[in-house]
Amino acid sequence: MEKLKRVAVLGGGSWATAIAKILLNNVPTINWYMRRQEQIDEFIRSSKNPSYLTATKFDVSRITFTSDINEVVKMSDILILAIPSPFLKMHLKKLRRKIHKKIVISAIKGMVPDENMVISDYLHIKYDMPLENIGILAGPCHAEEVAFERLSYLTIGCLNRELARELSEYIEAPFVKTAVSDDIYGLEYSSVMKNIYAIAAGICHGLKYGDNFQAVLLSNASQEMAHFCSAVSPIYRDVNESAYLGDLLVTGYSKFSRNRQFGNMIGKGYSVKTAQLEMEMIAEGYYGTDCIHKLNEKFKVNMPICDAVYNILYLHESPTLEIHKLAEKLA
Repeated sequence: MEKLKRVAVLGGGSWATAIAKILLNNVPTINWYMRRQEQIDEFIRSSKNPSYLTATKFDVSRITFTSDINEVVKMSDILILAIPSPFLKMHLKKLRRKIHKKIVISAIKGMVPDENMVISDYLHIKYDMPLENIGILAGPCHAEEVAFERLSYLTIGCLNRELARELSEYIEAPFVKTAVSDDIYGLEYSSVMKNIYAIAAGICHGLKYGDNFQAVLLSNASQEMAHFCSAVSPIYRDVNESAYLGDLLVTGYSKFSRNRQFGNMIGKGYSVKTAQLEMEMIAEGYYGTDCIHKLNEKFKVNMPICDAVYNILYLHESPTLEIHKLAEKLA
């Protein structure tokens, strides 16, 4: 690793906490932005995040906490965004400092609602960030398994592959293997879409469809995802790689998947609003469903699974009837 850059985590949730744990394997100190000062105060007192991954202890002497986003930007060279996508605009609106000369890594597996943009495009267009300075963190990696130090795999996407390799050294650990890619758009869109498919898998589980159907559902989802990514960003990519297919599978099947949990509640008869209220964390696939649906009005890719989830979540169609109709279309 070349001269260490000052690195910051932005966000106070489980994924931000897992990323901080990984980083502290490789750098002596990190900066960490959290919105709520009371969360920071309790973190410093107890040496752990009071709200997420509470079994994970930190040496807080190696962390500079701040609730001021401008302060963390000032102190850091690399900014890792781990803020849930629905709240990203709210946080970035507080910026008074320029970020276009920073390196920004998006660890957000979602799109910016209302803008219908993936994070890289939003940073590029709204904040004059060169695309070559934007990294994407993707792959099958649940925060809970990082906390348990179970072997995980992450991919760093960046148009500048040399920078991607440099950034990968910050997130390698005995329990994290890394790969690099220059397919930033494929990684971002597949990260959004796998959450939608996990909601579909959860709905089907709630409706008591079995493993046989789930296998067909997710194999079709993989093809659907590949077709959409090709329409949006027509370059060669192998969607069977772990950053695409692996992330789809773990999000569709894992007990840690909040999107699957959300879908499962919908399948069991919860309303969307009730399911959201009972979820302790954000199911980003809910917002991603609307973004992808609106974006596909331009590309017109045949996506029956995404359409079914949209119809259930936003048009309030019957999950039973929508999944029955979907089952007739799958092969």
